[in-house]
Amino acid sequence: MSTTTQPDTEAQVSGSQAASRPYAFVTTHWSVVLNAGREQTPQAQDALEKLCQTYWRPLYAYVRRRGYSPDDAADLTQGFFARLLERRWLERADEKRGRFRSFLLATLSNFIANEWDKATTQKRGGGRILSLQRDVAESDGGSEPADRLTPEQIFEWRWALALLDQVMNRLSDEFAQNGKTELFEAIKPCLLGERNVQPYAALASRMGMTEGSVKVTVHRLRQRYRQLLRDEIAHTVATPEEVEEEMRYLFAVLARR
Repeated sequence: MSTTTQPDTEAQVSGSQAASRPYAFVTTHWSVVLNAGREQTPQAQDALEKLCQTYWRPLYAYVRRRGYSPDDAADLTQGFFARLLERRWLERADEKRGRFRSFLLATLSNFIANEWDKATTQKRGGGRILSLQRDVAESDGGSEPADRLTPEQIFEWRWALALLDQVMNRLSDEFAQNGKTELFEAIKPCLLGERNVQPYAALASRMGMTEGSVKVTVHRLRQRYRQLLRDEIAHTVATPEEVEEEMRYLFAVLARR
């Protein structure tokens, strides 16, 4: 089950100062992948594998919503990644289209329509490319929005949660590296809801801190959350201008529930 934490209202608002921060798009994952069709480099392969490992669950959810069984959906997703990681399709990636999620969904849809019959001729479970935890993905179904959403909308929902999960994992790692795992677990819920209803006094008593110190720590946590979210999004688009647009789209997707 996903442990995604969605940011509070403040975290959803794009700050002008943060938006103006330059991104090193030359070395972002998606920019590297876009060049992989022209250059066979270990860096490109590693970048693509990281993106695929992060976003296979949205694709699996998309396939399941299209009516495939769990076994078939797992095999189909594996077959898709096998071909993608072989770079047979990377030359189709058009940087003018920008977003990695758009490329993934369009390519998967084409794979289902044209190549799935070929892929099923291989023995089920053979040729594993990524470690796809089907049971974990199936448990995600309990947090899915209403059935009225299309497969494409379910994909976008899971894509948004995957991004937020990545951010939360990075935050957790940063606190752990500084020996502050307990503090992070205590203040993490403050990313949810309005700041004026957060139990700052109770947290201060629990953590042996002043209420003012807790508020400052939570404020910094929210700032870091927004920064890391922009960094994660920057890895999946082709230009700096698309970051803020993708941020707005992400929260629009989350609001569908």
